[in-house]
Amino acid sequence: MQRQTESVGESYEDAIVTHDLTKKFGAFTAVDHIELNVRRGEIYGFLGPNGAGKSTTIRMLCTLLKPTSGTAKVAGFDVEEDANEVRKRIGLVSEKLIMYTRLTAEQNLTFFGRMYGIDDQELKPKIQELLDLVKLTPFKDRSVGGFSSGMRQRMNVIRALIHDPEIIFLDEPTTALDPQSTKFVRDTVLQLKENGHTIILTTHIMEEADELSDRISIIDHGKIMATGTVSDLKKEHHTESMLEVFLTVTGRELRDSASDRVSMKAVGRM
Repeated sequence: MQRQTESVGESYEDAIVTHDLTKKFGAFTAVDHIELNVRRGEIYGFLGPNGAGKSTTIRMLCTLLKPTSGTAKVAGFDVEEDANEVRKRIGLVSEKLIMYTRLTAEQNLTFFGRMYGIDDQELKPKIQELLDLVKLTPFKDRSVGGFSSGMRQRMNVIRALIHDPEIIFLDEPTTALDPQSTKFVRDTVLQLKENGHTIILTTHIMEEADELSDRISIIDHGKIMATGTVSDLKKEHHTESMLEVFLTVTGRELRDSASDRVSMKAVGRM
């Protein structure tokens, strides 16, 4: 595997670089010519209100969605031209469980490890190491469907780590978790950074962004509205609160939306 030649403005220290990255859905522009530069080994907070363009951006960087225009390189590889190389180097942790609920914890990790082509001789100690990391070894033979929300999210984290990715995308990693699980996940994120991983964190919890992020970008209406270290953003907006920074940049009005379509599941619960 040959790493792609660096273009002007990029260096080996860049984990993610985008130039004029844009995504349109018909006449609607979800992501509007954004420039991102994520350095290797940092925790990069990527914040924004609902519908601001966060998820669309992350999906493009994870090769799940093709850009309309512009470019993005992840771990030195173009997300369109070298999508398979990008996928080998990233891990995605979502708030949703990406597991087979009828399989045990160990069976799930074995399945995903084999999908990445990891030899069984190497995979077995790797699984043990990861289960130890998130204190789930006593539950390795239990089906994941019976796990609590905190246990499921810890499984999500190590499932994303099974192939030792350079870059980890954390999408709302502590949503709906109890305080103990939230603290554990946050501590694990810091440990991953210490181990050399690059982390892109999306969260609506400003305390979390403040505590974990080295640098932050705030996106709204598809555009990057602010970028900087936590301390610099606070100084710029004359506050000690990341929540106040966020509200100053994105506004204080509610972002309500509604559809005329009615979910049959919702009807069934009425």
